[in-house]
Amino acid sequence: MNWLLVALGGAIGATFRYGAGVWFAKPTGLFPWTTWSVNLLGCFLAGVFFAFSQKFSILQNEARLLLMVGVLGGFTTFSSFGLETFQLIKQGQVPMALAYAMSSLILGVMVLAIGFYVFQLILQNK
Repeated sequence: MNWLLVALGGAIGATFRYGAGVWFAKPTGLFPWTTWSVNLLGCFLAGVFFAFSQKFSILQNEARLLLMVGVLGGFTTFSSFGLETFQLIKQGQVPMALAYAMSSLILGVMVLAIGFYVFQLILQNK
């Protein structure tokens, strides 16, 4: 059953990821805005989910497999991040590659924490 939950969630997340790539305007610059945005949104949603899972223990088992491992795992794009960083380096855009990698890492952790703490505060007040 756990495998099915992860597979179902992964299909949903991958579909959302594909939709985000189609929906986001394709900028003409070199910076990979779509992947960057999807990964930051995924980090924020992971923080929100973590806050909810601390309040509602039912979210720590099967729902976690479906939503965190499956949906968010399929939605976020670490392999695309790695490929786009490598392509920037290969094109001689080392400063852009470093800005992309560092901003993805630092902002990803920051928005995850923001999502967690904001929703933890909201849930504590209910």
